[in-house]
Amino acid sequence: MPLNMQITVFTPTYNRSHLLLRLYESLCQQSFRDFEWVIVDDGSRDETKRLSLSLSGQEAGFPIRYIYQKNGGKHRAINRGVKEAKGELFFIVDSDDLLPPDALQVVADRYSDIRWKKDYAGVCGLDGSFSGQVIGSGLPVPILDESTIALRFKHGVTGDMKEVFRTDIMREYPFPEIDEEKFCPEMLVWNRITSKYKLRFFDQIIYSVEYQDDGITSGIVKARMKSPVASMMTYAELNNYDIPFASKVKAAVNYWRFRFCSNAKYKPKLCWWYFWTMPIGYLMHLKDVRTTNDKTKK
Repeated sequence: MPLNMQITVFTPTYNRSHLLLRLYESLCQQSFRDFEWVIVDDGSRDETKRLSLSLSGQEAGFPIRYIYQKNGGKHRAINRGVKEAKGELFFIVDSDDLLPPDALQVVADRYSDIRWKKDYAGVCGLDGSFSGQVIGSGLPVPILDESTIALRFKHGVTGDMKEVFRTDIMREYPFPEIDEEKFCPEMLVWNRITSKYKLRFFDQIIYSVEYQDDGITSGIVKARMKSPVASMMTYAELNNYDIPFASKVKAAVNYWRFRFCSNAKYKPKLCWWYFWTMPIGYLMHLKDVRTTNDKTKK
């Protein structure tokens, strides 16, 4: 176990007071104890503040810090959390999810193997269901040192995973905060980080997921439609990485798909060669609009 190393467990939350307590209980069960819990409340209107302050006053065995900010989206909450973090590692744990009892210990042990290697941004384990089933394909080998781009496009790994980054690198790569937009794909920043640094991926579950009906995952297309500049930025940059041609085409189509949602003066640029994908993107945009309108009527 690494010595003198603290982990910041960071939770961005919005109107999830009914779920925070079970996350707190999972943190109390952690075998690794050198961590802090930083909660950034993104403008909640429920009992989040009262509950968080109540928890911070308990003898939990780890410090709890509650920070309130005006509603601006998860990415702004992450930026604030990174500024406030005291830990060497930054572990984002959403308010509707849990950590298995050995999660932080596994992270600390895996990180200790690459702690002094400056070409690593951190470590990454697997997501699992509350019943313990791996979400996605898992890794082809127990340990893999790669970028997120290579993981997906070279090794074909699918499913959500849980990155734990060095806090200093998170400060080096903040999320872009675009006026009037409240969503930014995490993929944008993770790809930027691992275009310069590697991650140590390991084939163990360190995160338990429960997808909510009103969560970002279930409404991802609508979220991207409402934040088209960040969405365009993500796909334009993805198109510039070393990925298969078919994936570049798909990224270009998605770029146009969300560009048609934007009235902003600034629009990220796509390589001119992929302009032929515009009609396909427009058709997908029309489908998104119809689907969104149908859900709104219901």
